[in-house]
Amino acid sequence: MGGGVAQAEGTSALSTGPAGPAGRRRAPFGTWESPVGPEALVAGALGLGFPRARGTGVVWQEARPEEGGRVALVAAEVRSGGLVGERELLPAGASARTGVHEYGGRAWALTPPGDLVSSFGSDQRLWSVRADRSGPVPLTPEPVPARSVRFACPCAHPDGQWAVAVRERHLAASVVNDLVAVPLPGGGEPTVLATGHDFYSSPTFSPDGARLAFVCWDQPHMPWDATQLVVGEFADGSLRDLRTVAGGASGRAESVLQPSWSPEGELCYVSDRTGWWNLYLQDRPLAPMEAEFAGPAWAFGDSDHAWLEDGRLVATWSARGRSYLGLVEEGRARPFELEETQFSHLSPVGAGWPLGPGVLAVSGGPRAPRRLAHFGPEGQVTTLKWSAPRALADEWVSLGRHFSFPTTGGATAHAVFYPPTNPLFEGPVDQAPPLVLTSHGGPTGASSSALELRAQYWTTRGFAVVDVDYRGSTGYGRAYRDALEGGWGVLDVDDCLAAVAAVGKAGWADVARALARGSSASGLTVLAVLARGGAAAGAVRYPVCDLATLVDGAPKFESGYLSRLVPTSAAAQRSPLGLAASVHVPVLILHGLQDSVVPAAQSVAMAAELRRAGNPAALVLLDGEGHGFRQSWALVRAQELELAFYLETLGLAGPGDRTPSALAELAAARGPDGVTWSGPADGQGQGG
Repeated sequence: MGGGVAQAEGTSALSTGPAGPAGRRRAPFGTWESPVGPEALVAGALGLGFPRARGTGVVWQEARPEEGGRVALVAAEVRSGGLVGERELLPAGASARTGVHEYGGRAWALTPPGDLVSSFGSDQRLWSVRADRSGPVPLTPEPVPARSVRFACPCAHPDGQWAVAVRERHLAASVVNDLVAVPLPGGGEPTVLATGHDFYSSPTFSPDGARLAFVCWDQPHMPWDATQLVVGEFADGSLRDLRTVAGGASGRAESVLQPSWSPEGELCYVSDRTGWWNLYLQDRPLAPMEAEFAGPAWAFGDSDHAWLEDGRLVATWSARGRSYLGLVEEGRARPFELEETQFSHLSPVGAGWPLGPGVLAVSGGPRAPRRLAHFGPEGQVTTLKWSAPRALADEWVSLGRHFSFPTTGGATAHAVFYPPTNPLFEGPVDQAPPLVLTSHGGPTGASSSALELRAQYWTTRGFAVVDVDYRGSTGYGRAYRDALEGGWGVLDVDDCLAAVAAVGKAGWADVARALARGSSASGLTVLAVLARGGAAAGAVRYPVCDLATLVDGAPKFESGYLSRLVPTSAAAQRSPLGLAASVHVPVLILHGLQDSVVPAAQSVAMAAELRRAGNPAALVLLDGEGHGFRQSWALVRAQELELAFYLETLGLAGPGDRTPSALAELAAARGPDGVTWSGPADGQGQGG
């Protein structure tokens, strides 16, 4: 766990180069030896999430790239020194994953007896996993066809007799979402509690179990556009007297998210009715401020605030490019003094818990990996588990700097800049570093200054990185979030180009050697940036290339989203497929063949259009991967290939002995059909 530096990959003639300032070796930017090899991005890495107290211990989930992306549920006892006796709760090979909305999220919940209710990725049914480890028991019938009925975001009644969950049924001609109750402990045919809306999320019981709150909304809205918060009376597996308590007001779009109940049984929620996602208790604002107490609900289970048993409220909020954790009291939010800049999955623990009262959370800071931690009511911290080994000592870490810059239309946009950082190397005195331009997917999302090895992978090699929060990003209020409506493919591209210009004007990087990278929605942004001559090359993963086809084949969850971002009349004009003839720089495209959000056929068609225009784009298809690469073999090979692609573009020779093989693979990927990668010989695929 120490702060030592991992062994740098390979060897290089750079090791004997002339000394630079402070004894550092002089070498071209982009060629520096780095302790962050591709394997470091996945070796021992865990996607920690959703911690929950159970007795004197804790249960949490771990997404494991080295196990094909499987989501394991893990439990341990808690002592003053940390965790004791870690053990897995699911059967071997089982994965706590839901396919609802295609993006998933929290798929499990604890019941009062300490049992688990979870969706299994293999069949999407709800299962009961007993605390006595007597084996899983199916709670819902097996659907026909398989995986056609899915469940997400379960919650258990305080008496342990019922579980309530979001259900999604894939019928012959439609997809139907509703809210259902399932009897515990034996299960049975679900009982419908609420139906008629296009989407449901966030069911949560009042402390006495007499009321159930949930969020619902309808197309074409997304949960960050317009939702309703509904409360009903719950008894014996039925829900009656439903009433809307927030959102849905005539003529006003309001995003209401994350309902919770105070210990006294008062309803709390987040609403952006003032233009900012703020906290409310029974319609009373708790800390009015220009800050966001929630983020975009792409996945189920976000929890950005938690009630302590004594009535105090702990929350996380974002403002001016970073996040805070603290107490909300007396009309204001008071941040704890913490280095971390990102917090998620807050869950309360009581005074009788081994570490005392407070919240469990997953947090991330600028220097250390993300961790599962306990935060006391005054901000005192105990680390329970790290998400990955610490690969970098402090002197290797590039600290992100948030900055704002002017963009088109007299607007202001935002980004995080990472300078190249390596204590062993110095760049040429007459040269600035090449720039890696990136942005989040979504396109409704946000960048973060918390440590991300994928950024450090570049900065330790001598690249600068700029991560753009273009208009449409979250964290800056509703007006900024809504600014992208009708403008996707234009405003996001404007802002990325303006960010590059701002970096160049400041002298932070050589923008003539800018390299653009992105995935999914930001893949579209990258390809459009290339069409406007904004970068020397571009690498994209599972990019959006054909907006018209995507709208027609989009999953139900976002089928109305795209039409809000891009007018139908402009879809063809803004699609990268229609811009291919304007792209005159090298392009690398990687796409999973099992992608159900953006079909791989889009990338195949994009590569064909680029080649037809005389651009020999490299195309790599990954068999066994979907939308978002999860498996270690895919992540490692993709990173190796991307580095070789950039070095080739810039005419640089990098350290290590893997570049030649990656360059040979690039050459093959430029062939008529590209190349197709398959997973390991043992057949391990995405965690089921």
